[in-house]
Amino acid sequence: MATMVVILMLGLATLCPALAVNPDEVLADPALEARARALSAQLRCMVCQNQSIDDSNAELAKDLRLIVRERLARGDTDAAVIDYVVSRYGEFVLLKPRFEGKTLILWGAPVLLLVAGGTAMLLAGRGRRQSRATGVPLSAEEEARLRSMLDD
Repeated sequence: MATMVVILMLGLATLCPALAVNPDEVLADPALEARARALSAQLRCMVCQNQSIDDSNAELAKDLRLIVRERLARGDTDAAVIDYVVSRYGEFVLLKPRFEGKTLILWGAPVLLLVAGGTAMLLAGRGRRQSRATGVPLSAEEEARLRSMLDD
């Protein structure tokens, strides 16, 4: 029983975020720090690629967190900080891509696939209905033959 509890506790510990922000990175102003954390959660770690820079322990993620905090300390808006990071690292650095002309396919693909799948299902259903038997009753000879097959 005790080993089950230990295994469960270890499993739950892996679900918690890494909280990779080091104490030396934290800004003195709580409002700026909250903005920095919110922005860091939107930016992808270019090393890990499936984590935000806020959750990553990679050196590049730390550098990006410091850049975000430096830009905020200079007085940049949140949008200006994001634009600055995107200009240096490209759109891939954003965990949630922007809704623009070049990302329209990315945003529209799920809707297009859903409509295409629904249309295919509808057409397949119509085809099945048309190919069903007409319901002509069996002749007496066919019915007798069927009964003899079932009785055997």
